[in-house]
Amino acid sequence: MPKLSANLSWLFTELPLRERFAAASKHGFRAVEILWPYELPAGEIAAELRAHDLELVLINLPPGDVASGERGFAARPGDEARFAAGLATALEYAVTCRCPRLHAMSGRRNNALPLTAHEETLIANLSGAAPRCAEAGITLTIEPLNAKENPDYFLQSSAQAIAVLERVAQPNVALQLDLYHTFHTEACVIERTHELRGRFAHVQVAGCPDRHEPDTGELDVTRAFAQLDADGYDGYVGLEYKPRTTTAAGLAWAAPYL
Repeated sequence: MPKLSANLSWLFTELPLRERFAAASKHGFRAVEILWPYELPAGEIAAELRAHDLELVLINLPPGDVASGERGFAARPGDEARFAAGLATALEYAVTCRCPRLHAMSGRRNNALPLTAHEETLIANLSGAAPRCAEAGITLTIEPLNAKENPDYFLQSSAQAIAVLERVAQPNVALQLDLYHTFHTEACVIERTHELRGRFAHVQVAGCPDRHEPDTGELDVTRAFAQLDADGYDGYVGLEYKPRTTTAAGLAWAAPYL
């Protein structure tokens, strides 16, 4: 049975971030994740985690200016210094909050440059970051995003991500498998999940195709979870979806897992 993690950047958003930890705990979650926790000091987040007996299982490196379209720097030629600075910040938060996974967002392509330049930059940045993360007991992840919603994002398929991981070849650098994005990029979600077994260190889920509660739409979440179990996945499944109304009103589907 999968262990669920509440993504506090998507769930309980009717509350300020500081209050979402208590809400997640109240509704039975023992783990949370946050896209970008940097609006709060790391020490305050750590205190909230302790107060509500929660584990922080994943955060992203700082993405840059999201409002202007930035989505990280890991595959951005010329932005190596920004990637390094973001890694240092994220490691500080991860160590303080005992978070074992960091997601390095690849970033948007510079269309004036060839794709190979972005790939080489991503491989170099991940290869350089891996030992620093390993020293802190942290796994670094990369995640493909679907091209429909993220047309210029560098990583757009699991095959592309696996090719990068093969070249990085570090045990603490792994795939982050989002079933919602996989639905839009590769369609056969459950079959692809099985094919990728052992390659991913974190899973995320949402209903397909509309990104609401996972029990709505075309993805059979019960089957997907059963496949993860059958394949021996014992990590977390992050809930990264937009509640149709309030988070609490849409959590009935998750009761058996909490």
